[in-house]
Amino acid sequence: MMLQVNNLNVYYGAIHALKGISFHVEKGEIVALIGANGAGKSTTLSTISGLLQPRQGSVTFLGEDITLSPAEQTVRKGIVQVPEGRKIFATLTVMENLEMGAYTQQNKKQFQQDLDYVFSLFPRLRERKNQLGGTFSGGEQQMLAMARALMSHPSLLLLDEPSMGLSPILVEQIFEIVQSINKQGTSILLVEQNAQMALSVADRAYVLETGEIKLEGKAQEVLENPMVVEAYLGGH
Repeated sequence: MMLQVNNLNVYYGAIHALKGISFHVEKGEIVALIGANGAGKSTTLSTISGLLQPRQGSVTFLGEDITLSPAEQTVRKGIVQVPEGRKIFATLTVMENLEMGAYTQQNKKQFQQDLDYVFSLFPRLRERKNQLGGTFSGGEQQMLAMARALMSHPSLLLLDEPSMGLSPILVEQIFEIVQSINKQGTSILLVEQNAQMALSVADRAYVLETGEIKLEGKAQEVLENPMVVEAYLGGH
């Protein structure tokens, strides 16, 4: 088991945001976490990352309890989050953003290998490596945010709403890259409002509603579930 989340309860003040959720990610999987706005998807990722602390429950990664690990330690252990809204360093160049992503890497040879890898995934970033991140379009910023995360050589990539605000063509491109990253051996926990797209690339899925998991199963089964079709796929 790569990641095990058990009975996670998270609060924002008096608001009970996650109500005892449990799920897991196996090595090599893409697992989708789908749900409406405010369902608790981003809260789940932030808790796994160490940005939020649960009031109850545990997060275990590769057999180690990381529930109270600070975010910086979580990155060093191999879990990296691509945040919602991308949050690139707008005043830094592409190269500087990528160097920031690799801050946990001491090995120069590994850095160069990772750089070559992200440039092969995102050729546009190589062409524009000296350009400021803030001058990029939304799609290019999403690519940069993903590339920055990959520079720390994660075993588990947490993707928060990668399709948000992108055109349909770019969404397809981003999801093809997600599959490509997974084929290279990186496990992925994908939070996404675009349920159709998420379920088309995932192995398994969980449906989160107001802080509780309402449904889980193989992605194809979840995609065909009448409740999911009605709520997330426009009833088609």
